[in-house]
This record gives sequence, C-alpha cells and structure tokens, in this order.
Amino acid sequence: MSTVVIVGTQWGDEGKGKIVDFLTEKADLVARYQGGNNAGHTVVINNEKYILHLIPSGILHKGKRCIIGNGVVIAPPALIKEIDDLKGKGIDVDDNLLISKNAHVIMPYHMAIEKENENRKGNKKIGTTGRGIGPSYTDKIARHGIRVMDLLSPNAFKEKISANLSTINFLLESLYKTAPLKADEIYDEYMRYAERLSRYIADTDVIINKQIDSGKNVLFEGAQGTLLDIDHGTYPFVTSSNTIAGGACTGLGVGPTKINKVLGIAKAYTTRVGEGPFPTELKDELGESIRQKGGEFGATTGRPRRCGWLDMLILKHAIRINGLTGIALTKLDILDGMDKLKICIGYKYNGNLCEEFPKEIEILENCEPVYEEVDGWMESTLGIKEFDRLPANAKRYIKKIEEMLKTEIQIISTGQKRDEIIVLKEQF
Repeated sequence: MSTVVIVGTQWGDEGKGKIVDFLTEKADLVARYQGGNNAGHTVVINNEKYILHLIPSGILHKGKRCIIGNGVVIAPPALIKEIDDLKGKGIDVDDNLLISKNAHVIMPYHMAIEKENENRKGNKKIGTTGRGIGPSYTDKIARHGIRVMDLLSPNAFKEKISANLSTINFLLESLYKTAPLKADEIYDEYMRYAERLSRYIADTDVIINKQIDSGKNVLFEGAQGTLLDIDHGTYPFVTSSNTIAGGACTGLGVGPTKINKVLGIAKAYTTRVGEGPFPTELKDELGESIRQKGGEFGATTGRPRRCGWLDMLILKHAIRINGLTGIALTKLDILDGMDKLKICIGYKYNGNLCEEFPKEIEILENCEPVYEEVDGWMESTLGIKEFDRLPANAKRYIKKIEEMLKTEIQIISTGQKRDEIIVLKEQF
C-alpha cells in the first residue's frame, strides 16, 4: 500500500496532469484536494488532448475511481460540461466519479463579486480568472457558504440563497452600481444542476480512508503550485486555497500519518500566469521562444504564461514546505537546442545576497537574480524513455539540480504524450 501526494513546486502549470495520469495506472483511487475550475490539467493520449478542470486526471484510465474532495470549490455548470465532454469521448464517468458532500459550491454571485472587485483595482489587479473561486472560499471561511450537500435539500438551499443575497445585492447595487441577482432564478438553475449531480455525491472521506486502510494505492492530486498557496505563496498574488501537500489532509479528510510520499512536480524552467513578482522572468525573445515551443498558454484561460530560468530558491522553498520525497522534472525537451542554460542560485537585494526564498513582495519585485551558467545540449530529448539515452549535458543538468536541491529527481518527462517519460524510481 502507498499513498502519494502530487504537488506543484512553482506557480502551477508544471505538468501535474500528465504525471497523475501516468501514475494512475498503478493507483486504485485518485482524489483531488483543492482549487476549482480556475486550474486545468492537460493530458495527451494517442495524440488526443484532454483538458480537465475539476475531475482528477485518473478518470482517463478505465475503472479507476476518482474523487473531488471537500477542499475543492465546484462550479456546477463547469463540472457538468466536463462530465458531458468526457462522456462524449467514451470515458466512463458515471461509475467512477464521486463528489464530497462537504465541497463548497460556486454561486453566480461569487463570479459577479469577483469581477467587480477586480475591475475596481485597476493596475493593482491580482490577475484572477474571474470564475468566483476567491469569493467562494471567502464565504466558506465566513461560514455562510453553500455546500454540495445543500443541493440535496431544496428548502434549506433556497433559504441560504435568500440570506446570502440580502448582503450580496446590497453590495452589487450600492457599491458596484450593477443589477441585483434574483433568488428564484438561481434556485431554479441550481436545482437542475442538483438533478444532474446527485448520483455522484457521497461521504468521500469515509471512502478514501477505507481504501487506505484496506491496503490500496491512493493518489492525491493538487492544483496550481506551492507559490500560489494562500499561506506560503507570493501573497497576495496567490490562489485562495492551500495548494501545498498539507492541503491534501484538510481537503480530503485524511490524517498526515497516512501519507507515505510527496512527489513535487517541477518544470525544467519556470513559468507563472497572472500578476505578481517573478525574479527569473525572461522578457526578451528567448522568453517568447520558450513560451511558443513549450505551448505556455493557460489550459483554462488561454492566457500566455510568463517564462524564465529555473529558480533554486523557489524549489528549495517547495521542498521544505511540502516535505518532498522526490521530484518529477517535466518539459526537459523544451530546453533542447540551447547552447547555454542558467540556473538561479540566489537574489541580490540592497547589496545583500538572499539564499532563501524571501517572503516580502517588495524584495521579490526589486531583487536581481544571481545565476550559474551551465552548458546546454543541441540534441533532441523528445520522447526518450531511458536516462542513459539522454544527451550528456542534459544528464549533467539533471544531476546539477539534484545536487543543489539534495533531493532525488525520480521521474523525467520528455514530451506531452503519456509514454514520453523516464522513470528512475517507482512511486507505487
């Protein structure tokens, strides 16, 4: 039996979807523990691309049970569309998907509030996706959120909508000068969603723990990355949930003593989407070249990702915060054909050298990265499945990262496809 948490080590978009999909072959259950449909996982199987926003990537494997945990916030129309799209491609969703009763629901007023809040910030925008994720988590913490189980109790659901709208409509009309929302219309819409989703709703924490206790292999899937964590990321340019490995415990109802391994997913370079500091960002032709070659555009929003060199301070921070037992290095092939590569080993700020990732945004926005230059490789790594077949300098680059981080690189992805991968250490 083994339980493995998959976590992003940078600002998300590290390729977690592919790694989860690959590891699912030996897993009995896959569970998503946080985030919403502001994140997307892209998986390529037999040249067909699947983009998943809420459902764990494991659903693409026949007969694998998948769970959306209580730490996820769910937009019913987005989830229903995802279910229908997967069914349209022949994926068996009905027999394999479960949704936690305790997961919170994204309501129309969450999207309205987020949109108006972001518009008022002008050039100080955080760069949200506008999908209502933040306001939904806000309601959860403020203790007047609506949970999935409420969809199964029509009268209680209607009362909660009315109570929440009494405040929301005051804000929409008085502060934002926009039209109020109608409780009856929301109720009717969400009762239709309830009819579609009721078959999937369950006590998922009970199911997960029974699977673990019976010796099954369980895979915990996170969204976004460490630096978008609400507590440990580049606040306030973060998401609204705990993206780190600890989020798997709270987001699924599993105790930390039941976690065996934490695998961190890291790109061979660094990207981020949206606003916020990014010390190693390349704002030149090279950055654009990496973006185009790597297809660095958001799976959910299509927004171009900012690209830069690999940053050791970020990865050391991720190793410490998550307690990583290993790393999966992705998109190695995107660095093919580069004569020289740079690795950030520190930041200079006010004449001082930062060797640990700083928590202060003003330092991150004004620091100068310190680089170590290494030789690149001109050969192709695309699709290579054995470590010994990699170009000599690609192997040196990987070993250099391991030495700097004092953490094993256990998986290497050499392309988008499911089988374009090198496994150096099994997780299950």
